[in-house]
Amino acid sequence: MTQHLASGAFAATPWNDVALPAGSYEALRAGFAWRLPERFNLAASCADDWAAREPDRVCLIEDRGDAPPRTLTYGELARRSRGLAAGLARHGIRRGDRIAIVLPQGFEAAVAHLAVYRMGAIAVPLSQRFGPDALGFRLKAAGARVAVVDAASLVTLRAVTADLPELDQIVGVEAPEPGLLDFAQLVREGDGAEPAATRPDDPAMIIFTSGTTGPPKGALHGHRVLIGHLPGMRFHHEGFPVAGDRLWTPSDWAWAGGLLNALLPSLYFGVPVVFSGGRFDAGEAFELMARQRVRNAFLPATALRMLKAAATPDAIAGLALRTIGSAGETLPRDTFHWAATELGLTVNEFYGQTECNMVLGSSARYGVSRAGAIGKAVPGHHVAILGEDGRELAPGETGTIAVAAPDPVMFLGYWQDPEASRRKVPDGWLLTGDQGVMDADGYVRFVGRDDDVITSAGYRIGPGEVEDCLLAHPAVKLAAVVGKPDRLRTEIVKAYVVPADGVVADEKLAAAIQLFVRQRLSAHEYPREVAFVSEMPLTTSGKIIRREFRNRALAEAEAAALD
Repeated sequence: MTQHLASGAFAATPWNDVALPAGSYEALRAGFAWRLPERFNLAASCADDWAAREPDRVCLIEDRGDAPPRTLTYGELARRSRGLAAGLARHGIRRGDRIAIVLPQGFEAAVAHLAVYRMGAIAVPLSQRFGPDALGFRLKAAGARVAVVDAASLVTLRAVTADLPELDQIVGVEAPEPGLLDFAQLVREGDGAEPAATRPDDPAMIIFTSGTTGPPKGALHGHRVLIGHLPGMRFHHEGFPVAGDRLWTPSDWAWAGGLLNALLPSLYFGVPVVFSGGRFDAGEAFELMARQRVRNAFLPATALRMLKAAATPDAIAGLALRTIGSAGETLPRDTFHWAATELGLTVNEFYGQTECNMVLGSSARYGVSRAGAIGKAVPGHHVAILGEDGRELAPGETGTIAVAAPDPVMFLGYWQDPEASRRKVPDGWLLTGDQGVMDADGYVRFVGRDDDVITSAGYRIGPGEVEDCLLAHPAVKLAAVVGKPDRLRTEIVKAYVVPADGVVADEKLAAAIQLFVRQRLSAHEYPREVAFVSEMPLTTSGKIIRREFRNRALAEAEAAALD
């Protein structure tokens, strides 16, 4: 049996003692050492190893609320992924081919992922929320030979297939149509396939960046990316796994957060993953977590804010949560304190990017928790704040959050874009493009994307802090802050606000919001302009696309200059 991860305090395989030792955060970091195996395959680690030992162990639980729950065991997960891999191979799909997976959370999505990894092919997870242009762009950029889709995704795919000459096969999940390969039939007729003899650095998946600052790029990851996530999972989920752990996330498995912060690590550690599908609804989320006795949740800040707004004493009383992890966007202080007061839990934030995920984190168990901060460097990762000249900055100085290379969690490079890869990782550091500041205790506070930071009258203002303050106002449901060009101040702070339900959005409210921020932050940080909008443009991972508001603010400034 392969030793998957041997790393000091984190040395463990799923069937050995995996409890984190007692001790300090400093001791964990000092005792950590990466030792990657010579061979490592995600399908073997996330299905076959458990199937060989505990084939009846439950790995996935489907609970859609309108029918009795269904479960899938590791034995079935291994068998189905073997069948699908063999079936695809019979149709000419080979190691290194790109296979797009455009499916919702479900048994088929998990089976498809493991079948691809088993073959040594490259998975390209894509969200069902993509329209034709977005889906077509990514399929073409990846050179996908196969797309695995359901009936809903097939409609979108058909609009762009003419522009995808490399797409040879479409596999349909309950999507009967002439010319499609049937997913269930491939699984049934497959002869079984053993995992390819992949090395940790062999390609496993292409995950496209969210496109908040420009066209999305395909981040190519090796099989080792899972190993790189394990310390972070165990750290911010406080000893994960412990007896009875059961994880749920509303985050799409097509996103790095849903796939690598939830699904694959849980399968590796033998923790059942609950899913329901459909759009996030806070009331239904409370009911699902109560029914399934969910112990561990990965919840982006937007989802947590929605839970806070919908919470009732009865809903909270039904929960069995042990840990909550959050990432993807800044967690507002009021939401952090609500969880501590009402849920009795410290939300453990963590940070990373599609290219290099889960490198900073919090863990109340290890005394690493501070409202307003992402956390500290997770054991196994070295993170610093760099200045424009590439030197490490002193505590309190704002600069670029950077991760030392090499690192097992780090991407192999951008798909077919070596120049962009070199720009991302020059001189031994991966440059996140995010601005942050580290204090004397090692806590990192997120300031904003490089191009999100606002320069106003000589001050550098991070939009996150202003948005956090705006969200504390009872009339504000969602908020985005950008810099608007200004002749006098270079830029002014402009806020785009989705008002709370039932609130009258007018000039009086805008003035009240401005005063609220000015009194709580400072005179140079308050939004000099407030615009009300009906909705926020979001990426598939739930992040606000500030670029759209920057473009809007720029257009407004240019129009005003012509008057």
